[in-house]
Amino acid sequence: MEEPAVHAERDDIDEKVIARLVDDARTTYADIGDELGLSAPAVKRRVDRLREVGVIRGFTAVVDLDVLGWRTEVFVEIYCAGKISSDDILSTLERHPEIADLCTVVGEPDAIVRLLAADTRHLEAALERIRSEPLVLRTRSIVVLSRLLERPRA
Repeated sequence: MEEPAVHAERDDIDEKVIARLVDDARTTYADIGDELGLSAPAVKRRVDRLREVGVIRGFTAVVDLDVLGWRTEVFVEIYCAGKISSDDILSTLERHPEIADLCTVVGEPDAIVRLLAADTRHLEAALERIRSEPLVLRTRSIVVLSRLLERPRA
């Protein structure tokens, strides 16, 4: 896994461009430029530079899984057999579409995933697929009853 740029050089205008794109990645460079007093090509050059140094890693659609009906949220501890690298964990688990987040952790589990499913039947099927992976020794699940606070990452 490639390491991101730790302290990429950026100024206040870069920060404003980033904030605008985080708010709405489909905002045009012209709209951002109008807000910041820049031309669209100047905004594009900044975005290209921020992508090049790894500050901006990509653009994505944020899908409201609740609207899609994926309302069951579970945190799953993943325990692996033997000494497993984070790259092996990633390559094994990233193919499961129900996994929304995957983190390696300190402690007994090797990783923790946030899993989303439509219902308990879907959850059970997803867990069975994850447990059938050769590197997964066992799992332990914690079902979310309600999300009390959620802060977006900027």
